[in-house]
Amino acid sequence: MTTTTKMMKQIEETSPRSKARMAGIFYVLTGFTSVCGESFIPGKLVVDGNAAATAHNIMAHQALFQLAFVALIIAVLSSIVMTALFYDLFRPVNKSLSLTAAFVHLVGLAILAFGSLFQIAPLVILHGGQYLSVFKTEQLPALAYMLLKLNIQAYNTFIVFFGCYCVMIGCLIFRSAFMPRIIGALMMFAGLGYLTFLWPPLAGYLSPYNLAPAAPGELSLMLWLIVMGVNNQRWKEQAGAA
Repeated sequence: MTTTTKMMKQIEETSPRSKARMAGIFYVLTGFTSVCGESFIPGKLVVDGNAAATAHNIMAHQALFQLAFVALIIAVLSSIVMTALFYDLFRPVNKSLSLTAAFVHLVGLAILAFGSLFQIAPLVILHGGQYLSVFKTEQLPALAYMLLKLNIQAYNTFIVFFGCYCVMIGCLIFRSAFMPRIIGALMMFAGLGYLTFLWPPLAGYLSPYNLAPAAPGELSLMLWLIVMGVNNQRWKEQAGAA
């Protein structure tokens, strides 16, 4: 039996309320590590438009820069677990939509995981090496900075997939009998805000207002899952009806 099969079997045997609380915990972990890895730590090291200063900061704080990469990997792994829990939790509402939501989010996570390589690559480049002798020394900071920009593009692409995921999870919550509909509505609004990244100029023009719905939507879902979980009886009734 594979590790994935074992994990899915354990999830199925867990009570709905416990699944919901675990999902909430992994949701919080995902949010914290992704913010640290993609925004907070890079924000302290990357100087917008200045490749030389960015390279200097990275080399001066290598451990901190590597920590951002580790945080992103943790975010991806914890989000995979969260996705599996959400799929099983909302399967009684609409199995097809729950499966589609999980698939869309996993595709987005694959893009995020691949993009994280662009974040750690600048450290390899700035350390130099014989294979980099084709570049002049003063060109290496610019190359490293370009890779950081590619990481941002990959993250923005992930945000679009995550926006679709939020809309679908919001629909599932709204149609469920075991969670408040208002949280579902808030999650759909959060997803619509993220979907503005389909066209980056629009997202930039609307920023930060396009991201404003994310806070009430995601935070309310996290808190409800951790504190309240779901109504076991109503979940089983809806599962039986399905």
